[in-house]
Amino acid sequence: MTAQGDRNFQDKQNAHAFLSLPRLAGRLTAELIVRSDQGLNASKEYQIDLRGNKIASIENLGATQNQFDTMDLSDNEIVKLEGFPLLTRLHTLLLNNNRIARVGKDLQQYLPMLNSLVLTNNRLNNLADVDPLVNFKHLRHLSLMGNPLTKQANYRLYVVHTLPQLKVLDFRKVKPGERVKAKELFGGGGVGVSGAEGEEAAGAAGGARSAKRAKTFTPGTVGGDGAEAMDADDGEEPKAAGPTPQQLLALRAAIANAATLEEIARLESALTSGILPSDMKL
Repeated sequence: MTAQGDRNFQDKQNAHAFLSLPRLAGRLTAELIVRSDQGLNASKEYQIDLRGNKIASIENLGATQNQFDTMDLSDNEIVKLEGFPLLTRLHTLLLNNNRIARVGKDLQQYLPMLNSLVLTNNRLNNLADVDPLVNFKHLRHLSLMGNPLTKQANYRLYVVHTLPQLKVLDFRKVKPGERVKAKELFGGGGVGVSGAEGEEAAGAAGGARSAKRAKTFTPGTVGGDGAEAMDADDGEEPKAAGPTPQQLLALRAAIANAATLEEIARLESALTSGILPSDMKL
């Protein structure tokens, strides 16, 4: 082979190697979706892991073909919560550590079964930023920890008033007394929720439970909206039907924010064993 032939061959090899490199992160492409980790998580839900790809906007999620119960978009650079196609199966959305400053309008039309939304460590500044979530009829668990709006006066009461369907806010169960105070302070039955649904949410204020729950659970699948596991009647022992949604979300968020492999292993072991780490506060 001549010298020229050697150079041509080497150029082709270099070009092939370049094309074989992973695409630069920054866009949520169909290729990235296909190549991302997918499978059952610790709670037996089908999950896709899209963490840490420097994604700036949500797009092309039609490529998921509505196959997932849980979607993890943590540790990216998303600035607005929008861009979803119709995903009727999705019920848990993890968006820790992004740059989200706005929630798109009419998002509930595309995520009608959304039950759990984790927006820890984002950039929501104003109390009104949660208003677009009012029409998520199935939303029961929400985390806004680490957002500037949590420093606003009466933050928690405003969210409880605006989203009366919530059962857990910032990994703390919404108490009946908080619902009463929110109604006294802001009046009405909540923004965007009325009629029987609003009365049902307000009715949760009755019959306060005083018995403290042990910080253990039996691993398993959470059924329905998971409310039953947290709202056992007075005098009855909680049924061991699996981890409560509050505990499950707290562990997921902790795993998403873990800085070391050792910490991830410790938290995943907690999911497997059914015993919460002693240093985890709920």
